[in-house]
Amino acid sequence: MTKQTGLIIAASLVLAAFFGTLGGGVVSAAEPSVEGYIYGTVETKTGKTHTGILRWDDEEAFWDDIFHSSKKELPFEDYAQDPEDDEDTTWWERMAVTIAGDLNINHQTRIIAIRFGDLQQVKVTGGNDAELTLRDGTTIEVGGYANDVSATVVVFDQKPGRVEVPWKKIDTITFAQTPPDAVPGSFRLHGTVSTTEGEFIGFIQWDNEESLSTDRLDGDTADDDVSIEMGEIRSIEKRDRRSSLVVLKDGEELVLSGTNDVNHDIRGIHIEDERFGRVEVSWDEFEKLVFSDPGSSGPGYGDYARPVHLSGTVTLTGGDWRKGELVFDLDEEWSWEMLDGSSEKIDYTVPFALVASIEPQGRDGCLVRLRNGEELELEDSQDVDRDNSGLVVVPKGDGEPAHVPWQKISKIEFD
Repeated sequence: MTKQTGLIIAASLVLAAFFGTLGGGVVSAAEPSVEGYIYGTVETKTGKTHTGILRWDDEEAFWDDIFHSSKKELPFEDYAQDPEDDEDTTWWERMAVTIAGDLNINHQTRIIAIRFGDLQQVKVTGGNDAELTLRDGTTIEVGGYANDVSATVVVFDQKPGRVEVPWKKIDTITFAQTPPDAVPGSFRLHGTVSTTEGEFIGFIQWDNEESLSTDRLDGDTADDDVSIEMGEIRSIEKRDRRSSLVVLKDGEELVLSGTNDVNHDIRGIHIEDERFGRVEVSWDEFEKLVFSDPGSSGPGYGDYARPVHLSGTVTLTGGDWRKGELVFDLDEEWSWEMLDGSSEKIDYTVPFALVASIEPQGRDGCLVRLRNGEELELEDSQDVDRDNSGLVVVPKGDGEPAHVPWQKISKIEFD
């Protein structure tokens, strides 16, 4: 359950916590800008370069969009608890782990979700593989899981214009501050989404894809098929599972059906809400979207702080505690990494930089308190339920790293 009070104060506090103090500060929504668009140089394997605004296929276009893949190296995996040591583990769960070990399939897949603004470079190392370089020079080998590591990267190069570079032809993609004279030819979608669980306000990615004013909403009327630029739409309202009422900025109203842009087959409605990070709303919970007037394109590349290690205090169920650097669920150790979970069938992807504390609530969920005072009761994710592999605490000084099993944790408080 979310707290909907204190929106204005909460939004400003979250921005300060997430983006840090480096860079030129947060852009006011009243000041149209282009600095939120991803910008950089794509170098091909033959040495040719294209520089300009970038887009991953027809999807990610902004610094706060998320690059997905899976981590190849899991240095803390050996700390995973033996299920025989967990008195709460069922016989079936122990048997499943035993069988997986016998078949040599017990290696866990760990997803990486990182905002483009936290990346310095992507080097293509295979058909579905890459080496990511973070803002501080840290490198991470990734592969598979999502189409972000096999995408065609579109470059809006000032000289030749729109250039599409297939993944297999790319050597490196190097990111840079978006220049103020860049011309994207569009504006970023922003609005208010009303749901069965309240309102969310922020940048919009409709159907997991449309985020620009030039992207199109497709649907069928009673008479014909239509394709409407998103920038011409004032609102989209669900009528039922199969149709929507679309109101254009000129006042025209259309009842549309027949495509996943306007019915229950939609792939998700994403809101970049300043309070929580990224929120995904399904068709069942969606009620209405009202678009805002054109404004900011979002935080610029310079607004992203250098990554820092997670650190804090872990209180155990018996009252003892551990303090130091933290590795959450044996793989998340940086401020840019994401905490995933669902609340009332709405999915949240929350940067750890926004999280103040986490308290396990039984076997199936957690109470998550954010630095802005908001609270989320999250479930349905390994990050927040009994499938969590626990924490590794690395004490300052000469102390040895210690593994804390999830079922022994009473509370995690982040510095």
